[in-house]
Amino acid sequence: MSPDELIFSRPHANGWPALQIALLGGFDLVVGDVPVVVPVGSKRLLAFIALKGRTAAPRSLVAGSLWPEACEQSAHTNLRSALSRLRSIGRRALEVSPTDVRLARGVSVDLHHARSLAQRILDPGVPAGELQLSAATVDQLSGDVLPGWYDDWALQEAERWQQLRLHALESLAGEFIDTKQFAGAVAAAHAAVQANPLRESSQASLIRAHLAEGNLSEALDDFERYEHRLRDELGLRPTPRLRRLMDGLLRPHPGW
Repeated sequence: MSPDELIFSRPHANGWPALQIALLGGFDLVVGDVPVVVPVGSKRLLAFIALKGRTAAPRSLVAGSLWPEACEQSAHTNLRSALSRLRSIGRRALEVSPTDVRLARGVSVDLHHARSLAQRILDPGVPAGELQLSAATVDQLSGDVLPGWYDDWALQEAERWQQLRLHALESLAGEFIDTKQFAGAVAAAHAAVQANPLRESSQASLIRAHLAEGNLSEALDDFERYEHRLRDELGLRPTPRLRRLMDGLLRPHPGW
């Protein structure tokens, strides 16, 4: 029995097993609870289409984006080959027509859910109480899009997600501080700092979380690490706004 037959032979409450594509932290195709091995070319195809959301992508765009150095004819040949190498499970993730390719209905993509969550956190019209914020919320916003992938289309989406999640994590840290959930505030701010260690607004969120919890030494340690890194890597100093946040705690620095 083939891997496809094995998966589909298992009983499922709603007929076909649920199909999920993971893009955060790396690529995975999961059917039910079973990870599926996908050839590299077909994996890139699934990732590209998943990043497009529910929008149909013209076959010419898909071929040209995935194989930019190939001539048009070769790129289309590569696309047909990538489609043919997808076994029945992988093909079920796509709707393919003679002119375009789109994500099939019912396919779940982790990035889509994380984007929606981040946008809701940043929406001033959505009360914090409706979001049911928890440590799991931080986890959903902590993964990079396709780390280690260097295709232009993957890097562009990774940067787009980076900016959205950084703003959401900083806002989330503020919400946790307001509700005195200090562990969550520190976790959210830490996730933002890890994503971009030189981003001052993320560092400020982390310092505020420590100060709100009364951990003055941790706030000072984080500030000084940031100050040294900013100076060593960019030759810059923290802004007066960040230094004011540390009023009364800073040690004098000769020559600064």
